[in-house]
Amino acid sequence: MNPLNNYRFGSYAILAMGLINLRYQTGNDSNLSKSLVLIILGAVAFIATFIPALKALLLKRVSKMLALIILVLAIAYGFLI
Repeated sequence: MNPLNNYRFGSYAILAMGLINLRYQTGNDSNLSKSLVLIILGAVAFIATFIPALKALLLKRVSKMLALIILVLAIAYGFLI
């Protein structure tokens, strides 16, 4: 399995959380800005897995640890908003 697939699955999960949150909290104050944090983070991470220069960076050990921390924080943020 391609190691970049883990990044793609994680970024898709964040993107999906943002879109689901956007739909189910329609009408709440500042819902768009709260949901856009997740949507943009997920989209940028997903696109980064297809850019050759960023692929090499994402496969480094430090990047993997940082990505895991960001993923956990983004998921926590998605549940808290």
